[in-house]
Amino acid sequence: MADALHRLDDEISDCFACPRLVAWREEVAVVKRAAFRDQTYWGRPVPGFGPGDARIGILGLAPAAHGGNRTGRIFTGDRSGDVLFAAMHRAGLANQPTSVSADDGLTINNTRIFAAVRCAPPDNKPTPEERDRCAPFLHRELTLIRPTLRVVIALGAFAWAAWWPAMRAVYGVRPPSPRPAFGHGAQWTAENVPTLLGCYHVSQQNTFTGRLTPAMLDDVFARARSLAA
Repeated sequence: MADALHRLDDEISDCFACPRLVAWREEVAVVKRAAFRDQTYWGRPVPGFGPGDARIGILGLAPAAHGGNRTGRIFTGDRSGDVLFAAMHRAGLANQPTSVSADDGLTINNTRIFAAVRCAPPDNKPTPEERDRCAPFLHRELTLIRPTLRVVIALGAFAWAAWWPAMRAVYGVRPPSPRPAFGHGAQWTAENVPTLLGCYHVSQQNTFTGRLTPAMLDDVFARARSLAA
């Protein structure tokens, strides 16, 4: 399992399939943000993070231009990661509350984090074509962790929408019609597939405005742990 995930991670990191995303991620890595001008940016697709026997999956949108695209680890080095890993630490899923670099000693347990799109997109908005081109990576990752995966937390409406075709491809289960609406705390359960939980994205637009609070995140992680037990 670990070897298969490593091979998939290496393949993801070497992808050049989407010209617009390749151009953007590489431009960001050269221009940089002033605060990080002395750092060498990753500037490549960002693979998943976490053990292969995870019972909880966290599905995000895409890496941040100056977060994962800089550090090479998903949700690392930006404000969204600060919020996410602090909550995971409170829930007992991470050994520390911060995630600043790929070599900072962070480990997570029972959880794997991955994104629907693996490259940082301009304005955080992948096109439908880019989403669909990247989907096989998500499907393969889910297939590898399928034996233990019990719960998937979808961070935001984009991730919630990306789950349904992935579920059909990996589990062979037809999505419900109409599909359940995304919302914070939304939950969908069916036989032989992981339970899906909705959670507002940990972006600054949500956390700085109070739309998503630490208590709200704690509730989602508590439910995920209970369902995965």
